Amino acid sequence: MTTTPTHGPPGSAATPGQLRDAMLDRVEERLARLLADESRSRRTADPRSAVLVAGVAELVQAGAERAHPVICLTGYLAAGGDPAGEDVVAACAALEFLDTCLMIRDDVRKNATLRRGIPTLHISHAAEHERNGWRGESRRFGEGTAVLAGDLAAAYGDRIAARLPRPAWELWDSLRTERTIGAHAEAAAATEYLDDAWPGQCLDGCGDGCAAGWYGLRHALLIGAALAGRDDLREPYEEYARALHAAWRLRGFLRGGPGFDGDAQFLRDIFFDARARETAEETIAGLLGRADAAVAAAPVTPRWRAELVAFARRVAGCE
Repeated sequence: MTTTPTHGPPGSAATPGQLRDAMLDRVEERLARLLADESRSRRTADPRSAVLVAGVAELVQAGAERAHPVICLTGYLAAGGDPAGEDVVAACAALEFLDTCLMIRDDVRKNATLRRGIPTLHISHAAEHERNGWRGESRRFGEGTAVLAGDLAAAYGDRIAARLPRPAWELWDSLRTERTIGAHAEAAAATEYLDDAWPGQCLDGCGDGCAAGWYGLRHALLIGAALAGRDDLREPYEEYARALHAAWRLRGFLRGGPGFDGDAQFLRDIFFDARARETAEETIAGLLGRADAAVAAAPVTPRWRAELVAFARRVAGCE
C-alpha cells in the first residue's frame, strides 16, 4: 500500500486552492489547444465538418464551473499527486468533454433553448437550416447535428483518456457507461411518471444507476487518486463522495436547483414548512459529518484534510 509522502511535491508552499487553480489553467490550455488544432485541420479538409468542432468549442469556451475537473484535481492533489503532472490534466480535459457531450444530449432531450447564455446547438442549427431554406425538416436537422456534436465531444474525451494509465482508464470507462445509463434512467423515469422529487435514494445510498450521477463525484475523485498512485484512498474517497453527493442533492431540492423543478416545487411549497426545512438542514449537517469522518480516516496531509472538509461545505452550499 502506498503511504502519504512526508514531504510535499514541488509547489507545496502554495495553498490548496492555488495549486488547483494553476492546474485548472493547464486544463483550459489543453482544451483550447485541442479544439484549435481540430478547427484548423477540419476547415482545411472540409469546411462543413468544422461546424461540429465549432459547436463543441463554443460550449466548452462559453464558461463553466469545470465541476468534474475541479473534483478530480482535488482528489489528485489531496492524494499527494505532483502539481506538474500531465496525466491528470489530460484526465480533466477528458472529463470536461464528457460533460459537454452529455449536456448537449440533455438539451436535445429536453428541447432546451439556452445553455450558458447562448442558444443550444439543436436550436441554432435548426434556425440555420430554416434561414437557408435547405431540404428536409429544420428541427430534425438541428437535433441530428447537435447529437453528432455530442458524439464528437465524447470522441475527443475518449481520445485523451485512451492514453491514461490503465487504472485511471478503467475508472473513465466505467464513468462513461454509468453516466449514459444514468441519463437514460432519468429520462425514462420522467416519461413513466416514476420520478420522485424527493432525493430519498441518494440519502439512503445511491447505486450505480442514480440518475443524478453520484458516480460523477466518486469517479472523478478516484481517477485523481489513481493517477497519484493512491489505491489506499479508494474506500475513504468513496464514503466521502457518497455522503457529499447526498448532501448536495438535498441542498438542490431545498433551493430548487437543476432537476428539482415541477413536482419538486410542488412538494416544497405544499409539504415543506419551516420544521421540515430545519429537519432537512439537520440531515445535511449529518451527511457532512459522515464526509468529515471519512476525511479524518484518510491518509492525507492535514492541509488537504482541511481542504476536503471545506470543499464538502462549498459543494453542499453551506458557505
